[in-house]
Amino acid sequence: MSGWIAIIGNGVAGQWRLMLDRIAHRGPDIGGWTKCKTATIGQNYLPADVGGDPGRIPVPLVDTSPAHHIIGFDGQITNWAPLAEQLGVGEGPYRQERILLRLHERHGTEMFQYLDDAIFTFIIADDNGVLAARDLLGIKTLFYGRKDDAVYLGSELKSVLAITDEVYEFPPGHYMDQSGALHPFAALPAQPPQPLCTDTGQAVADIRRIIDNSLAAQVDFTRPTGSLLSGGIDSSVVAMLAARACRKKLGDDKRLKTFALGVGESEDIRNARLVADHIGADHHEMIIDLDTMLGVLDDVIYHLESFDPSLVRSAVSNYLISRHAREHGIEVLLSGEGGDEVFCGYLFLKERPPEEMFAGQLLVLRALHSNAALRLDRMNQCNGLRVVTPLISGELLRAAMAMAPELKIRPNGSEKIEKWVFRQAYADDLPEQITWRLKQEFSQGSGSAAPLTVHFEKMFDDDRLAAAQAQCPLIRSKEELYYYNIFTRHFGTGHAVQTVGQWTTL
Repeated sequence: MSGWIAIIGNGVAGQWRLMLDRIAHRGPDIGGWTKCKTATIGQNYLPADVGGDPGRIPVPLVDTSPAHHIIGFDGQITNWAPLAEQLGVGEGPYRQERILLRLHERHGTEMFQYLDDAIFTFIIADDNGVLAARDLLGIKTLFYGRKDDAVYLGSELKSVLAITDEVYEFPPGHYMDQSGALHPFAALPAQPPQPLCTDTGQAVADIRRIIDNSLAAQVDFTRPTGSLLSGGIDSSVVAMLAARACRKKLGDDKRLKTFALGVGESEDIRNARLVADHIGADHHEMIIDLDTMLGVLDDVIYHLESFDPSLVRSAVSNYLISRHAREHGIEVLLSGEGGDEVFCGYLFLKERPPEEMFAGQLLVLRALHSNAALRLDRMNQCNGLRVVTPLISGELLRAAMAMAPELKIRPNGSEKIEKWVFRQAYADDLPEQITWRLKQEFSQGSGSAAPLTVHFEKMFDDDRLAAAQAQCPLIRSKEELYYYNIFTRHFGTGHAVQTVGQWTTL
């Protein structure tokens, strides 16, 4: 995780500084800016982003062989090792940036076919042109705006708003050229691949292999590393695998730090304790109340850049536990994010017939860029943490989408079990109570959802809500009205409001 800004064309002197200052939290430790004939680029890094000792290497990274290129980058390339070997990119800091520069040098806009196991935003500029891009699912965030004859890009909405109110979300799966025109480079499949995998043994073997490789490619424990742990299947699998890897790397006496949050003795707290004891973790809990949540709402919405209630509620919990982990010295934080999207864990999918599951999964995947992925990026980055998500993998997504619907949602008497094949893959590694615990949103399991909703229902009367809805039809509840007021105080009521994605339910 890092942050970058760019000005394509002729901006006013010093504008880059205004933009970069707005996202200084994305990398206060390492930063800088440079320019060429076509663009000015600024970059921030956390030490955990660099991948080695940067020494005196300036950023943004500049490559002068065979030509002068500048790169701004945010993301993680899971298949970096084979790409580095193919491209002759040696060890050292900024390896992923150097891989992207080599891919661009050799393949131009065809480079994206080599990045289907990566999440990213980047810009590469030289004296002849510019290429800016965002990954297919939009896991990494990016915005752009226009003013006079220049295009402004930034990792967060606030960085572009420092210059212009005409701001837009950069669409996932697209690249931008020197003229500011957008072009698609990838799309989600319209139909499930054929033939579908129906063999449980093969599916389980594929899942375990891919997730093992994903974790190994992204985590080396050279920086202080911990794991979020809600006691759900996703975070429990990630924490269990990381605890094993930590002992293998650092010694049998080493214990992975895990972090759980709850409103009182929540279900998440109880189940996280069970998992932490099972995997031998150094476990930390944060018990919060309504006042704690209300006290951070302004900061959460400022960093989140959204007013969607379901997203804000879960973001509050994520913000608090990430901050708690940072206070314990953690720099790299593992997350189980992505399991629901990959293995059809959303409860509404259980209500659909099997033949409609793929369409429902596409709906979830297309919402990621302005929903769960936004929380994942912002609530960790604003606390100075690099977040790693082994379950967000292009290879894992392709494998799961090719699995038969009954492997993902399995009938069990009168009930249906979501993410069945994923649970089955780790049934022997975790307590049965955890493996088969049904899905809950983070805000529900941690207990943060209900107190916030009830609190704001009492704050406004119905006439106040109706008046607000007449001015802005996007407001769907009294809770959302409160969050909307905070958002517009920070970002205004113009184009910024249109960048906010809203989940289908409150």
